[in-house]
Amino acid sequence: MLALVGALTAAWVLLAQTPDRPRPARPLPPSVESVWPDARRASLPGVLPDGGLYQPAYFLDERVSVGTASDPGGGEARLVVRAADGVVRVLRRLPVAAAPRYAGFAPAGGQLVWAESVTGRDGATRTELWRVQLPGGAPRKVTEDTGRVRFLGSEYDTVIASGRVYWTADAPGDRDATEVRSVPIGGGPVEVRTEPGTWTLSTWPWLVSAGSSGRARLRSLDTARVVTVDAAGDMLDRCAPAWCRVFVPAGGAVRSDLMRPDGSQRRRITDDATTAPIVDVAVLDRFEVLCGNTGALAAAVGGRRLLIYDLKTSRLLRAADAAVSVLYRGGVLWWSTGTGQGTVWHTLDLRTV
Repeated sequence: MLALVGALTAAWVLLAQTPDRPRPARPLPPSVESVWPDARRASLPGVLPDGGLYQPAYFLDERVSVGTASDPGGGEARLVVRAADGVVRVLRRLPVAAAPRYAGFAPAGGQLVWAESVTGRDGATRTELWRVQLPGGAPRKVTEDTGRVRFLGSEYDTVIASGRVYWTADAPGDRDATEVRSVPIGGGPVEVRTEPGTWTLSTWPWLVSAGSSGRARLRSLDTARVVTVDAAGDMLDRCAPAWCRVFVPAGGAVRSDLMRPDGSQRRRITDDATTAPIVDVAVLDRFEVLCGNTGALAAAVGGRRLLIYDLKTSRLLRAADAAVSVLYRGGVLWWSTGTGQGTVWHTLDLRTV
């Protein structure tokens, strides 16, 4: 079954609940529009033409996306492709009664791979991998031999490398071990490699462990090289091969730092109780996505201030003042404003900065 690894994200949830102490008002960071005027962005309605609420799951660019929506009758959860002109094509339908979930989206050579899970009457959750050639291909099953998949909500829940789809799963029984599973993207036998410990995939070919007491490990699947990360007693949230995210208590507030896995190049990102709304750290090895203290607009309509720290220029920028849901995959950051029928999705293609 899908195992959401909460330990890696619990830190920022707790930090988000830390009461703020009164502080002098600070100037707002500049907007992304003013600093990146040529970056590609869009705003899209959160409702499909047939009235279904739309939840984007993966953007191919700032307008074309794949996502989920209920059908007008409410009995099915649909996976759809939404074109730049708003035309919608249904890829898959699963019954709502089976608690369906679509996850683990990953692109490769014009194809998109994803995992879909349903829960049977026996209470067991079963997961299959699917793929589709975009824009007009028909969905095809890759495999149903997925094991007890371990998905975190990261863009690396599934990784495609050398024509194979990789994912991690809990080893059978109560062993403290991780299965690294893979299958040819066109389907075929599943290969299983068991690694001691609890791991998730990161940038290929790396595995990353859960941070514990300020320590984590990175392990290369190619060379078996292991890098041990030590955050010097601070709260290590998550690591990638390039950067690690660290939260530091600082006089009643919380400071956000980034550092290299070897502890070098540590830098302060913010010091006013910002939290990380996405799992992945320093996306594109350049942009750290954060949610800051609620401003007047967010307090009135709901949401939090969405911030982006640019490691290349050492600047903190403001993407939105009242973001509700914040997600990222494959170079595109997107967030919602409003609720229900009034939901609007906003995109920013960070690859175009």
